[in-house]
Formats: sequence, C-alpha cells, structure tokens
Amino acid sequence: MNYIGNRMRSVSYRILLRKEPEGGYTVVVPSLPGCITYGGTVEEAIRMAKEAIEAYLESLRQHGDEIPTEEGTLEYTLMVEAYA
Repeated sequence: MNYIGNRMRSVSYRILLRKEPEGGYTVVVPSLPGCITYGGTVEEAIRMAKEAIEAYLESLRQHGDEIPTEEGTLEYTLMVEAYA
C-alpha cells in the first residue's frame, strides 16, 4: 500500500526469485534496496516477500520517507556472452 497523507492505495512491486543450490529461494525486490528474503518453496518465498515489502514500506512511512513505486520503470533482459 502506498500512503498519501492518511490514504492508502495498492502498488505492485516486481520480485526476483533465485533458486539456491542448498534448496529454497532467495527473493530480491529490485525497487526496494536491501529488501531481500527467503522461502523454502516458491509459495513460501512469495509470501515472505509480501511480508518483507509491507514491513519495508511501513518503516519508510514511520520515518517520513517517500514510498517508491515502479511507475515509469522499464524492464529489459540483456543477453551477453560469458564463460559461465
């Protein structure tokens, strides 16, 4: 939710899930620096991401910081050659 004064509105955030070699999934929220969580399954990882985003936004609100959105963000996948 994005707070505007005392009003809330829904906002969406892109999340990236990375399968870990030891099992489970790490989740990163690119638009919220440092907002990273983990879940043992995809479903749990998504649930944990929602909780992490809500806590992150609440902390921003309590500190009087602006709530970032992904409006105007473009996404593109770039392929390069690498020895991987």
